[in-house]
Amino acid sequence: MMKKFLKPLSLLILFLAPVCLQAQQNQLRDQIAAIAKPAKGIVGVSILNLEDRDTLTYNGNARLVMHSVFKFPIALTVLHLVDSGIFKLDQTIHIKKRDIRKNTYSPLGDKYPNGDVDISISDLLSYMVSQSDNNACDILLSKVVGNPEAVEDYLKRNGVKSIAISASEADMASAWEVQYTNWCKPAAMTLLLDKFYSGKLLSKSSTDFLYKILTETTTGPNRMKALLPAGTIVAHKTGTSPTNAAGLSPATNDVGIITLPNGKHLAVAIFVCNSTADEATREGVIAKIAKAVWDTYAK
Repeated sequence: MMKKFLKPLSLLILFLAPVCLQAQQNQLRDQIAAIAKPAKGIVGVSILNLEDRDTLTYNGNARLVMHSVFKFPIALTVLHLVDSGIFKLDQTIHIKKRDIRKNTYSPLGDKYPNGDVDISISDLLSYMVSQSDNNACDILLSKVVGNPEAVEDYLKRNGVKSIAISASEADMASAWEVQYTNWCKPAAMTLLLDKFYSGKLLSKSSTDFLYKILTETTTGPNRMKALLPAGTIVAHKTGTSPTNAAGLSPATNDVGIITLPNGKHLAVAIFVCNSTADEATREGVIAKIAKAVWDTYAK
């Protein structure tokens, strides 16, 4: 008798599970839509549960400006060249004075304003990823990768499309419209995060190294991590555009991997594009969306 009862109960549970998941996702999508309104721009979100494979997007296929988020795929490309034996992590790059561009965010430039110093590739990666250093970024692009297009080519070879990279930090600073040439779809970014985390792109040592410096990110403290429980591990990369005289900000972004209390992981990409809201509002939108995502998936 018990077996006869258990069989239909099991079938009922199997039937209800996707229904409950769909309802949960619809509720979260509605929350995201409400949170996004004060941004006064385009908000794009993509979420992928790396273990369960659940996905959710909100404007996930919009073409949105990346800014320094592009330093994550640049780091992947550099480490691929290390894994290929073309470079070594401890190999040094000689930095000249002309490599240190003024009037740009660069802790490296603050420390070595006149250049004439040898810096290891591993340290340049840490500057670029953890501190979002613009000079370190362009040094790695020019002296290791070759050019921005090589990064996009690497992504395409690994099955990741809808991420366009054609401009360096110096290029983007040269004219307002150039920043729009570096764009991605949020869904493509979570695909890239997935391939990275699952070890499909790099060796284990390179994957571990990049994950570590992503967790050491110092930029964007008021974004993805701001409203999450203290101690939450977030391996992430931010991106921030300038704001023009009309108050338009093309990019306020944060993408990365959040570790849940149950040990599972979420790849999350949140982009706030072409916003006329102030910085606190833009960052608050990212923080509130990340918290809504956490509250939904950490249950």
